[in-house]
Parts: sequence; C-alpha cells; structure tokens
Amino acid sequence: MDTLVHARNKTAGKLKPKKDLKTLKSLLFLVGFSAFFAIFAVPMGLSNMLDTIMNTAYRLLIDTTLYLMAIAVVIGAISALLAEFGVVELINRALSPLMKPLYGMPGAAALGIVTTYLSDNPAILTLADDPKYRRYFKAYQIPALTNIGTAFGMGLIVTTFIIGLGGLAGKHAGIAVLCGNLGAVSGSILGTRLMLRATAKTLGKEAWADPVAPDEAVEKPEAGKGSPWMRFLSAIMAGGKNGVEMGLGIIPGVLVICTIVMMLTNGPSADGTYTGAAYEGVKLLPWIAEKLNFILKPLFGFSSSAGIAVPVTALGSAGAALGLIPNLLKEGLASTGDLAVFTAMCMCWSGYLSTHVSMMEMLNSTRFTGKAILYHTISGLFAGVVAHWLFLFIEMMIG
Repeated sequence: MDTLVHARNKTAGKLKPKKDLKTLKSLLFLVGFSAFFAIFAVPMGLSNMLDTIMNTAYRLLIDTTLYLMAIAVVIGAISALLAEFGVVELINRALSPLMKPLYGMPGAAALGIVTTYLSDNPAILTLADDPKYRRYFKAYQIPALTNIGTAFGMGLIVTTFIIGLGGLAGKHAGIAVLCGNLGAVSGSILGTRLMLRATAKTLGKEAWADPVAPDEAVEKPEAGKGSPWMRFLSAIMAGGKNGVEMGLGIIPGVLVICTIVMMLTNGPSADGTYTGAAYEGVKLLPWIAEKLNFILKPLFGFSSSAGIAVPVTALGSAGAALGLIPNLLKEGLASTGDLAVFTAMCMCWSGYLSTHVSMMEMLNSTRFTGKAILYHTISGLFAGVVAHWLFLFIEMMIG
C-alpha cells in the first residue's frame, strides 16, 4: 500500500510541472491576445473596434469573397474544359522547355500564370484541384503553386488600371508599367525557386502529386466519353462545382487575415474620427514603413514616404492599393517611376497576406504556410527593386 501511494505521489510530481507549463502558456497567450487588440481598442475605442471588425468582415464577404468565388467558378469551368480536350497537355509540352529552367516547374504551370494574371490568386486553386492538371506536377511542386499564382494575381487589372493613369503621371507611363510587369516576373521566379528548395527538402523530388504520372496516364478512347457536346457540359459543370468548393474554402482566411491587415493599414474616417465603419484602422504598418524610409528610398526610389502606403496596402488587397495611386499622383507625391514599383509590388503581392493561409490550406500544405509567406515577402521586395532600377536604366537610355 505504501508503495502504491509513493508511486502516485511520484507520478503527480512529474505531471505538475507540465500542468504549470500549460497554464503559463495559456496566460502568455491571453497577455499577447489582449495586447494585440489593445493596439486597436486604445485609439479607436472598444465599441468602434468591434464595429469596425464586424463591418470590415461583412464588406469583405460581400465585396471580395463572393467576387473570388465567382472567379473560381468561371476559371474552374474553363480549366476543366482545357483539361478535358487536351489543351493542358499541349501547353505542358510546348512550355516545359521554358518553365523548367526558369521556375523549376512543368509547362502546365504556365496555365496557372495565365489564369491568375487574368483574374486573381485563388484561380490557380481550381486548376490544382483537378487531377488531370495535378498529374503533371511532383508532390513538392504543388505548394509552390501558391507563390507562382499569387505573383501574377490581378495582373491584368493592375496593368490596365495603372496604364489608365498615364495622363496624371506624364510620359513613359507605359514603360513604367512594362518594367513593373518584368519586375513581378523576376519576383515570381525568386519566390517559386525559394519555395521549391524548402519543399524538396521535406517531400523529396521523386513522388508525383497524383498517383498516376502524366506519361503513365492512359486516356479513354474518345468514343467512350460521349459526344463532344456532352463532354463540354460535363466538364463545365464539374469544374464550376469545384470552383464553388474552392470559393467557400477561402472565405475564412480572407475574412480573418484581411480584416486584421486592413485595420493595421488604414486610418480613421475622412474627418479624423473613428465611427466603427468598415476599413477604419490605426495605420500601424504605414507608420513602421515610414520609419524605415531611409532603407526603402534607395531600394524603391519613392518620391515621398506616402508612396510606401501602396505596397503596404497591397499586402492585404491589391484593389485597395490601386485606389491610393490617383490621389498620390494628383498631390505630386508619386511620379512615373513610382508607377513601375507600384505595378510590380501590387501585382506580385496582390493581397497575399489575405489569401496565402487559405490557399495553402486548400492545397493541403499548411505546414509550409510560414515559408510561403516569408518567401513571397522577399519576392515582392525583389520585384519592386528590379522594377525601380530597370525603369531608371531604360529612362536613362531613352532620355
């Protein structure tokens, strides 16, 4: 009996430090959690902070996530058609000689670049969810689709919008946008390569993402698939359904992450007061960026520290970042050269803090989320530097 009691006391002694450690972790979390929300509650007021959180999340749900879902449905239908009728295989064969040396990815990845450039970051998820598309990739290449797709997200929208500001910016606006696109390409290569190095160390380079490798896949005879019209309908319905599932999957990440980023980026309402309206915030990120202006100025060449707000806002939303540019040009706080950097960083980052978490989750690659965010941060900075110095070089050459 004494032996049994002694054993119980000994076991309890071992468990107590673990319980104490767990309690300490919980207390530290509560302190950190409270301190984080105090950043908003102190200047905004608790009531306004809560109202802004709810209103911002609601506006993001209506204005952003439903838009992204619509894109996912359309792109899902298109990608299913391209896969069904062999276009993906054709693109893979044609562009592999280009994609492999540049990105270390199969030629089929180029289709992801095109779809995200024409739409937004999550468009590549619908492609990646299709087994007929995934079979061209090794397992370690799938997480990198987040980086390569995000680097071109909203590319067409960003490009056309900034070209349209040429009247405000003066001459060479088109050249600035071209340099911005080239900068984004450079950033995408760097970010994708860094990501592939990390995933290859963990997953190896041999396993295929799909159980059937592309050279082992045997397509059914055309006659066994039904008429072309039935194949067309089946593909767009199946692809659209996948798009709906993808759209639902990205909602939590966009609402939670983007709400936080927008509140850290934006300031009070126009009259300088807090009302609890959507998209109000404490402007912490621009304040930090302004303190780092002595580093950012030689790298990106911003005409004023106010220009930093554009790429910082692009962390959460490229569309919101674009909305800042016209006023900067009108007030003389941005120049044509800044447009090159704005194009590169808005396109390369394109709200990746809002979408990376949910995108990596949809790709079943959450263990690489931290690295994906880190490498994409580096790639966006690199894109801005390349765009700035490339524009200076071209401007010097053409006078």
